[in-house]
Amino acid sequence: MKLYDPTRWLRSALLVLPLAAAPLVLDQAAVEFGLAPLSAAIAQESGGDQRETRRTPALRNAVYEKLAEAQAAAEAQDLAGAARVLDDMISTSGKNELNSYELANVYNLYAFIHYSREDYPKALQAYENVIRQPDIPLAMEINTRYTVAQLYFVQEQWQQGVNALLAWFSMTENPSEDSYVLLGQGYYQLNDYPKALTNVEKAISLYKEKGKVPKEQWYNLARFLYFDKNDVTNAVRVLEELLTHYPDKQYWVQLSHMYGEQQREGDQLSAMEAAYVQNMLDKGSEQVTMAYLYLNAEVPYKAAKVMDKGLRDKSVEATSRNYEVLGNAYRQAQEIDKAIPAMAEAASRSEDGELFTRLGNIYLDGDDYKKAIDAITKGLARGGVKRPDTARLVLGMAYFNDKQYDKAREAFKAAARDERSAKPAAQWIKYMDSELDRQKQIQQG
Repeated sequence: MKLYDPTRWLRSALLVLPLAAAPLVLDQAAVEFGLAPLSAAIAQESGGDQRETRRTPALRNAVYEKLAEAQAAAEAQDLAGAARVLDDMISTSGKNELNSYELANVYNLYAFIHYSREDYPKALQAYENVIRQPDIPLAMEINTRYTVAQLYFVQEQWQQGVNALLAWFSMTENPSEDSYVLLGQGYYQLNDYPKALTNVEKAISLYKEKGKVPKEQWYNLARFLYFDKNDVTNAVRVLEELLTHYPDKQYWVQLSHMYGEQQREGDQLSAMEAAYVQNMLDKGSEQVTMAYLYLNAEVPYKAAKVMDKGLRDKSVEATSRNYEVLGNAYRQAQEIDKAIPAMAEAASRSEDGELFTRLGNIYLDGDDYKKAIDAITKGLARGGVKRPDTARLVLGMAYFNDKQYDKAREAFKAAARDERSAKPAAQWIKYMDSELDRQKQIQQG
């Protein structure tokens, strides 16, 4: 029978997943956001996705030179200068002179400028303008649609981001693992956990098929989603994989808890112990949990050593409760000499008399009857004892062993007033009377 469920508190902690909105690679603006549109434009005309053939208008030399001028200004962080060049290119007369592909490149550079200024709504609008241009290279449209989805996520417009990403998926032959995770995180933010799990598991599976180690954040999202739907088996599987590649305290502690959910007490103890022996359990509550697991496994001496070390180095708070755990552990380990000072400290920090009566029990176990009498008497006087009748039974035993027979009789009679202790109290009185008669006969004989 378990003494205590030491990892119950972890259930609420496991439901809190510190998750970034989306792992966007927005710092790679030179590639993602069109800082080098000209060389990319040439590549997109001749390469890219071949599923659809488009007749893309040519990028004329005069337009190319203007775009190059704007790009140079942007690279020199002269964003205003770059914007002036672009503004001139799409002035009322100039805009009509640009073909769709040239306009797409102009808007692409505009988007980079707005993004650099952290004006995400305008950057998004510029990228939407890129997509609206007819007959642009398919690769350019695909890349831009992915960027649009990312920008929606940056602005926490989750549904629009998911919709944009789904449109991108419909045009892409080989979506990357990161794109599946991005979609999964979008569904996570929309509280559509089944779809979120499907996509993150897809990313993990693709990575593993390539012999690559899935990213820690992916495992964490999958672990949370499995736990949320109470799929303990798969939550454990994900945690075990996490620990294989990313050994960390929180995963050992969580795995220990999940083993407890599966009633795998041996594994529960082993996982927590693995973290403890690596000096990972730096919180007092974790060390107390470790001690309880040892007690539940009937290894009280190790429980006592954990508590003793934690109390000495002050990583475990010096409370009455924690000293009580230490005292009980030493007592179960038959280390009475060490149990006594621990329980005495617990009693001195307690507001009621319960722990003094328990201290009296330990003194009785150690044959120190006078101290047992003193501790139990103090506990009964202080009040708050859960079973005063039991305490008086122990008090009677201590008086009897100290040969204070009259006081022992009084204690037993007081215990007998509670029907729960009436029978053992009567048996003790009967035994004491027979012992007294025996002693009297010996003296007379």
